[in-house]
Amino acid sequence: MNKSQKLLEEIPKAIYFDDKDRFFILDQTKLPTQEIIEEQTNIEQVYDSIYQLKTRGAPAIGIAGAYGLVISLKKYVDLDLESFVKQVLKNASYLNSSRPTAVNLSWALDKLSKLATDFPKDKSVKELYSTLRDEAVAIHTSDIFTCRQIGINGANLIKEGDGVLTLCNAGALATGGIGTALAPMYVAWSKGIRFKAYSSETRPLLQGARITCWELNKFGIDTTMIADSVSSYLMKLGRVSMIVVGADRVANNGDTANKIGTLSLAVNAKFYGVPFYIACPYSTIDIKSKSGADIVVEERNSEELIYIKGQQIAPKDIKAFNPAFDVTDNSLISGFITEKGIIRPPYNFSK
Repeated sequence: MNKSQKLLEEIPKAIYFDDKDRFFILDQTKLPTQEIIEEQTNIEQVYDSIYQLKTRGAPAIGIAGAYGLVISLKKYVDLDLESFVKQVLKNASYLNSSRPTAVNLSWALDKLSKLATDFPKDKSVKELYSTLRDEAVAIHTSDIFTCRQIGINGANLIKEGDGVLTLCNAGALATGGIGTALAPMYVAWSKGIRFKAYSSETRPLLQGARITCWELNKFGIDTTMIADSVSSYLMKLGRVSMIVVGADRVANNGDTANKIGTLSLAVNAKFYGVPFYIACPYSTIDIKSKSGADIVVEERNSEELIYIKGQQIAPKDIKAFNPAFDVTDNSLISGFITEKGIIRPPYNFSK
């Protein structure tokens, strides 16, 4: 293992699954002040961990959903095969309802559900359980490889002295590997390319401030945090060479759902002539959604806006509009950095 590979292996991990079928997550709601690894022991806990954003990011919640489904089935291995398959489908449907926007969750759960429904009727429940467990591990392993490839493909876009701006967290803690949007930064930095990273704080839950800054700082990348409202001024000052963010769902025409604030970044980038990239695994592309109009955008409760870390900042009875995501038009996107390479417009992923 060379020096750059060794560096990449040291990046923090969001999800752990051991040889005793125990599933653990890093509780990201506690970052950056506490690093707590929490075992997930039942389906309700996994659901809450995904909904409460203890584990988050489209690839990571897909992996968490798969592992969560597996551990939820341990207590049913003594059922007959037909009853067990029904339980698989029931549990998968329940977990899938935790976050509706990210396609990776439904993709992973659908994959395991299909394995269950197509499983040979002359096989045992324990054999099916082992098949589902192995598939969950395979989804995780595949994501590790995918993230590395996204990093390799995107690193070529980063030049010495560049300023790279990102929003929210699409790093290692949003995936099973080294991240999507942060992966090119990690690979470029590990190769000795020195640049400046800018992390937008990402209100209301501050994933950029709490998580991306923590990740990049831990890795040693030269990182500056900015308030969300500073990004356009930073571009005007000429300090941003490119923007790279992640994605929770990409429609067939390239319209992209990502953390709220992404659309504003893309509009400003277009105005100032700054390249705007989406970094995501190919599995995030949902060809069933023809355009962004087909993407369901999750709206979260008003308390996330009214309170910051338990501190009230607005009247309790104020009306609040709190979408977790927005949809960026394909015309604003310079390219998609995927494990298959960089995809440029025009976008039609079903071809």
